[in-house]
Amino acid sequence: MFTLHGLKNGARVLLAPIEGTEAATILVMFKIGSRNEDLKVWGGSHFIEHLMFKGTAKRPETIAITKELDRYGAEYNAYTGKDMTAYYVKIAGQKLPVAVDLLHDMLFNSLYKAGEMAKEKNVIIEEIKMYEENPIMHLEDLLEEAMFEGHTLGRNIAGTAKSMTAMKRSDVIAYRDAYYVPENTIIVVSGKYPPDIMARLEKSFGKVKHGKKRVYDDVYLDPGTHPVRVRRQFKDLKQIQVALGFPLPGRMHEDMPAIKLLATILGGTMSSRLFIEVREKRGLCYNVRATTDGYDDVGTFTVRAGLDASRLSLASKTIVNELKKVAKNGVTAAELQMAKDNIQGGLTLQLEDSSNRAEFYGRQELFEGAVETMEERMKKYMKVSLKDVQRVAKEYLDFNRLSLAAIGPYKTDADLLKHFPKEIQK
Repeated sequence: MFTLHGLKNGARVLLAPIEGTEAATILVMFKIGSRNEDLKVWGGSHFIEHLMFKGTAKRPETIAITKELDRYGAEYNAYTGKDMTAYYVKIAGQKLPVAVDLLHDMLFNSLYKAGEMAKEKNVIIEEIKMYEENPIMHLEDLLEEAMFEGHTLGRNIAGTAKSMTAMKRSDVIAYRDAYYVPENTIIVVSGKYPPDIMARLEKSFGKVKHGKKRVYDDVYLDPGTHPVRVRRQFKDLKQIQVALGFPLPGRMHEDMPAIKLLATILGGTMSSRLFIEVREKRGLCYNVRATTDGYDDVGTFTVRAGLDASRLSLASKTIVNELKKVAKNGVTAAELQMAKDNIQGGLTLQLEDSSNRAEFYGRQELFEGAVETMEERMKKYMKVSLKDVQRVAKEYLDFNRLSLAAIGPYKTDADLLKHFPKEIQK
């Protein structure tokens, strides 16, 4: 269960207690990500995330922050997406006040020393290289670059070496000050927390000055049908990485429960259709899966695989046939029930952990402005019918709106596309 509260300055607080645990998590989320950035701060959201660990007036050095958390065996980290940035500490419940004080200090009193910023730019440039040189990590970036070409959603979250080098301290701070305001903030506390938690939050996060609620002004406009969009990275690899991407509606669309069940049936488990047909029956790959992801205004349905380069033609034909088959024939009642059970079981396990529960509730409040329990969410999945799943398969697995990304020994788009069926080559 959870309760929703508000601090005097407008920041929203979700409290989600868990019985039978001694751990607690505080998660602070801001509705700001790379899609909010103009080119002069491309990569700025991610840069700011890094800089929050580089010292405050109270804790001038990075080591002062990390030692305080390490002392209590805390888990802590931060992450940046295209439409959010989040920071969390998971710690013994009795030590949660330490985490509250420290997170508030980091997020609103960081120093942004010029020397630290210069060093951290180099760290991020190395991080960018790490992702670009890791095919499994880099594939998703290439696919979204193809799917959202010309739009901020198609840009790399971390920016580029060029954008990081050119970024000015004054622009980073102005960007931070514009978005790190109570109006864009969700604070979630989950697990075993002290009874005076709201008073502690009011004395810290509640003192942050009002700002202006900011949203992105680049709503994605669906281009409709188009020739296949391709992004590839040449690497002389024996095992290649390939992904097919189809656009979806935004995360709150009424079709999303049916679409997520479809993804589970196609490639969400080791007994899914793609896993059985591509890996188990034909031995074409080590891993193949289907996933969904989404933003407020658009989403992605992705099928990706890592496989032997010499067997791409057969693997792509097998994958395409499975996608066509589910659109033509639908799924069975047994498959649909198994997918529903799988999602329910996964949510049950997920919500036992205080950090996962914090994110489950926090994301809903941040993006949807309302929160539903696991039981309320599962009711939506349970209502999905066989006809619903077949309908969304026909509507959204549309090869006339396909994007394709690959990392392997392909010097031209034609070198890559010749390994795919006619539905993709046109």
